[in-house]
Amino acid sequence: MEVILKQDIPTLGDRDEIVTVKPGYGRNYLIPKGLAIIATPSAKKMLAENLKQKAHKEEKIKIQALETIKKLENKVYKVGAKTSSTGKIFGSVSSIQLAEVINSKGFEFDRKQIHIEGEPIKEVGTYKAKIKLHKEVQIEIEFEVVSE
Repeated sequence: MEVILKQDIPTLGDRDEIVTVKPGYGRNYLIPKGLAIIATPSAKKMLAENLKQKAHKEEKIKIQALETIKKLENKVYKVGAKTSSTGKIFGSVSSIQLAEVINSKGFEFDRKQIHIEGEPIKEVGTYKAKIKLHKEVQIEIEFEVVSE
């Protein structure tokens, strides 16, 4: 029995994938739980059209991400933090503070898109972070932690 998966199922396949399963598993588990639909010819045509539209949208998003990279690269962002006289930060600098600084420059990033490399930042200095704009597009930026 062929079914089209509506969700990612780790042992079976990914979303919008056509897989062959035993009839009992398909009728008694996957279809009633809303995890799959029967792969009829009309459902396969709809899936093909949806995948085509999805690929077109993904391409637009990727192009926008590449344009954003051009605006972001070769810039150093300054993140202010309260420090002691020795340069140690009270607390640490996280992706939340970095996202606020970058967003104040006219961009819109979620803190979950930003990954700061290495240990938690607890001293003044220059560090690197990766921003994931698309599943295939990411950029590494430099930022400087300065004392306020």
